[in-house]
Amino acid sequence: MSVPAAYLGIVLIWGTTPLAIKWSGEGVGYLFGVTGRMVIGVILALLVLRMIGQPLVWHKRARHTYLAAGLGIFIAMTAVYWASQYIPSGWISVVFGLSPIFTGLMARLWLQEPGLDLQRFVAVLIALIGLATIFSVGVELGVSFVMGLSGVLISVVTHSASAVWVKRIDAQMHGLVVAAGGLLVAVPLFLLSWFLQGQSWPVVIEQRALTSIIYLGVVGSVLGFALYFYVLRYVETTKVALITLMTPIIALLAGKWLNAEQVDTSVWLGTALIMLGLAGFELGGRIRTQLRLSKASESVGQ
Repeated sequence: MSVPAAYLGIVLIWGTTPLAIKWSGEGVGYLFGVTGRMVIGVILALLVLRMIGQPLVWHKRARHTYLAAGLGIFIAMTAVYWASQYIPSGWISVVFGLSPIFTGLMARLWLQEPGLDLQRFVAVLIALIGLATIFSVGVELGVSFVMGLSGVLISVVTHSASAVWVKRIDAQMHGLVVAAGGLLVAVPLFLLSWFLQGQSWPVVIEQRALTSIIYLGVVGSVLGFALYFYVLRYVETTKVALITLMTPIIALLAGKWLNAEQVDTSVWLGTALIMLGLAGFELGGRIRTQLRLSKASESVGQ
């Protein structure tokens, strides 16, 4: 598969995932939704690997990669599923739009990638103003909305840290292998959480919840993660994170059209500011890279 096609696939999957997450917990609870998704995901991932003759590898760097991916999946997914109980689905994608900023800062520390110049610093401020705008709407709507937004923010930070950790290990493995290995780490943690919270199997599972769990297990957990780790292998970390620049609009419109979620002017304004900040953040990095290359070329010419 070409890298651009995989990149587009991630955009579409991530744009529809927030609504599916919200639907998957209806009547059964968020923990059942996320655990069911991951169990389906790990079974399917292992079956696909067997079908294509791609074995899991267990050398030291592979094990570290599985741990980095698995812990990221467990913490980030638990936080975002919990948060989905309290906020509209579209807001999840909007807040996740901040992941390039967190990823960029962490990549600076762990991968020695470019840090913040003046333009990127201003871009970060604009994005944070957008986040503050979204939070102000949450404050007006009540404490539960603020709790939900905070849960998504925790998920964003964890997701970004996991991506940079995987990139730093750089084990050069097939994307589906990384996804399967990460799920092998994450699924026991989800099952343990289910057990410790004393959850029981739901008597009735609504059709929409069941369909969403299956969709997330097959498309979100296997195809989505495989495409994500595949792209992460060939593309700079910050450029991968920029997928979230495109998904908020898809998620907000999906929530509005398919789930009758209200999106007022303040939410659109906050979304626009976050996207503007992210665009400036990426543009600043590209300009600086081009200047460095230009100076290097001039030096070689001299």
